[in-house]
Amino acid sequence: MQIIYYADSGPVEQWLAELHTALPLADVRVWHEGDTAPADYAVVWKPPAAMLQHRADLKAIFNLGAGVDAILQLGDALPAGVPVVRLDDAGMAVQMADYVSHAVLRYFRRFDEFDAQARDHQWRFLKPRRKEDFSVGILGMGVLGARIAEVLLSLGFPVRSWSRSRKEIAGVQSHAGADELDDFLAQSQVLVCVLPLTPQTTGILDRNTLARLPKGAYLINVARGAHLVEQDLLDLLDEGHLGGATLDVFREEPLPSDHAFWNQPRITITPHISALTLRGDSVRQIAAKIKQMERGQPVAGLVDRTKGY
Repeated sequence: MQIIYYADSGPVEQWLAELHTALPLADVRVWHEGDTAPADYAVVWKPPAAMLQHRADLKAIFNLGAGVDAILQLGDALPAGVPVVRLDDAGMAVQMADYVSHAVLRYFRRFDEFDAQARDHQWRFLKPRRKEDFSVGILGMGVLGARIAEVLLSLGFPVRSWSRSRKEIAGVQSHAGADELDDFLAQSQVLVCVLPLTPQTTGILDRNTLARLPKGAYLINVARGAHLVEQDLLDLLDEGHLGGATLDVFREEPLPSDHAFWNQPRITITPHISALTLRGDSVRQIAAKIKQMERGQPVAGLVDRTKGY
């Protein structure tokens, strides 16, 4: 079995070693420009088009992450008929649920405001919020969104979801489709974006969407930077309609040092760390799926190219 590997960053030798350990009979090699030797599988993160063009010999392409926008944007360079398989979780859901829960609790308990008071040496009471009035809306209800919902429910927050098709999860009020988006937004005191990035969701966090949130609402974006129209967020913060935002993803990464977000005190910035790919978990999952495919069994995580996820 021949496996080609490519990632635009990260510890290459460690990935190769763990793939070889998990699949000892496989020949795993790093792909370099000009490599057209036969291969059965490709394991990739943000691969160049030249790697996959004309690769009709591949049985599957494994994407080293849950988000597949970077690979699908290759378009015609992706060989027709070759399955693209995303990571189902590989430890990311727990990390993201921790991150989002922290951001929700920080805003709910008004810690940003207490921090600002402390910097000014102020000792002042702030009225606590009521959880029953603090509904959290989750845009996107896949594996990551479902785990976030589970943790927030355990913390006592009302949770509602919005997705392309209705997802029934115990305790979560489900909304689906364009007709139910307004109602979903109007009742979301915190909006969490975990949508896949597709042509339909690019720029979905714009003035039109964000202005439909209740006054003082809070935004958490852990999906992709291209979901957000950045100036619209800044304008709504300046106008006082939004109370703040926690952003882990940006249109340009690293975020430029002169970007306006750095100077907006109501925006919390982290460097795309809400859910990191765990190498050991990822390798075990990929190896298990390769073995299933070799036995002719179906695998989870197949990407629907028409939907973009």
